[in-house]
Amino acid sequence: MSFPLLTVTAAVPAVGAILTAAVPAARRTAAKWLALLVSLATLALAAVVFVRFEPGGERYQLTESHAWIKDFGVRYELGVDGIGVALIALTALLIPFIVLAGWHDADPLETSSKRWRPTQGFFALILMVEAMVILSFEATDVFLFYILFEAMLIPMYFLIGGFGDRAHSGSDENAAVQRSYAAVKFLLYNLVGGLIMLAAVIGLYVVAGNFSLTEIAEARANGSLEMATSTERWLFLGFFFAFAVKAPLWPLHTWLPNAMGEATAPVAVLITAVVDKVGTFAMLRFCLGLFPEASKWATPAIVVLALISIVYGALLAVGQRDIKRLVAYASISHFGFIILGIFAMTTQGQSGATLYMVNHGISTAALMLVAGFLISRRGSRLIADYGGVQKVAPVLAGTFLIGGLATLSLPGLAPFVSEFLVLVGTFARYPVAGVIATTGIVLAALYTLVLYQRTMTGPVKEEVRTLPDLRARELAVVVPLIAVLIFLGVFPKPLTDVVNPAVQHTMSDVQQKDPSPEVEAAK
Repeated sequence: MSFPLLTVTAAVPAVGAILTAAVPAARRTAAKWLALLVSLATLALAAVVFVRFEPGGERYQLTESHAWIKDFGVRYELGVDGIGVALIALTALLIPFIVLAGWHDADPLETSSKRWRPTQGFFALILMVEAMVILSFEATDVFLFYILFEAMLIPMYFLIGGFGDRAHSGSDENAAVQRSYAAVKFLLYNLVGGLIMLAAVIGLYVVAGNFSLTEIAEARANGSLEMATSTERWLFLGFFFAFAVKAPLWPLHTWLPNAMGEATAPVAVLITAVVDKVGTFAMLRFCLGLFPEASKWATPAIVVLALISIVYGALLAVGQRDIKRLVAYASISHFGFIILGIFAMTTQGQSGATLYMVNHGISTAALMLVAGFLISRRGSRLIADYGGVQKVAPVLAGTFLIGGLATLSLPGLAPFVSEFLVLVGTFARYPVAGVIATTGIVLAALYTLVLYQRTMTGPVKEEVRTLPDLRARELAVVVPLIAVLIFLGVFPKPLTDVVNPAVQHTMSDVQQKDPSPEVEAAK
């Protein structure tokens, strides 16, 4: 049997989480270093997966398949396509920076209450989320994917509710209430989506007789599996609803601003840059792969919802007074672009959507983590409490600006490539939708530049005069992320070479071809 590379890539952070949690309470620093080393080992394994993947080879590679629950046809079945490989690389890349950025976020509080914060648990939970997310990008058994899709909610619930942001304007009691509310709202929204998906998973088994994504696809291709139109549409809606909650798509998005606002900055990055990508990834792999006709049937409605997300999220970001909630609403707008690209049903749109998942993760991590460093210094998330920061902390202000410019998709930075492809792919099939989507670009420039102007420029406020600039650990977090943004902005080929063949397979699943360009005949 060949080496189970995919299993090992997910098992390393899972085992690391257990070992980190087992570190004695007095050895907090040892737990931090162990978590960092485990995340770096996972990154090395993800790099091996990326290198070993052959873009021109089989659709699913490095496959593993073992019997699990024989009576129900459930198998431990793994395999990666180009989209999965790109997102595994994103996840493994971001976790070390999340660990470094959150180095002191779970240290004991120096307050009169002497409340103890379990440092080991904080980093163990992050590693456990990493393991589940990576395995969900690898799973080709629908039931296995469903278990992972739901199980990752548990560590995320504790990360949001148990390790909230310390920069809260209210009392400790009020902060605890807000954290609990955000955590419960996150859990309930996603559990409801998961329960609806479970009904659809059971329905799929009744129709197909197994949970294997590859076997179901083969059966549909050779005509041995036929679904009634109404059955396929209901099953599609069950899967899509759960993924739309996770994504998050309007109007199922309202849990995200609360969760990101109350979580620490590294956990906020974990939510929107890592966990939420499972939703958009699953739309490509499961919705389009399992239910091609229903996907085409639902496309007009989903395009409308994606456009609402783009404009609505951007408009609410413009009006925010809280830095972290602004980034949250900006992410809702960006997820609208990703979903629009997926359901534009063009190769440019879907390639752009996949690149957008990766690039949004990196740009949001850069912006949110720098914002977290700023907030931890001042102790406030309110934009109005800042001003003139660039004069006292120029490096912090400069990196904040680059993260913001990446968020508005400035040419030369990675998100521009993906947003451009999404718009090109959308214009090719839905020109009106493409025009509406471009308003999101204008609004992104507005909320990003206004945020920078109000926090970094102008007179120096008295409360920020003593703010220190970025320290060595913080620079070690931010500088590599900015370097990746610039590299992929000018040379996206390493990603596009991996992603494009997988997109061609997805387009083949839904039996769609790119629209032919209209050329006027010469008079």
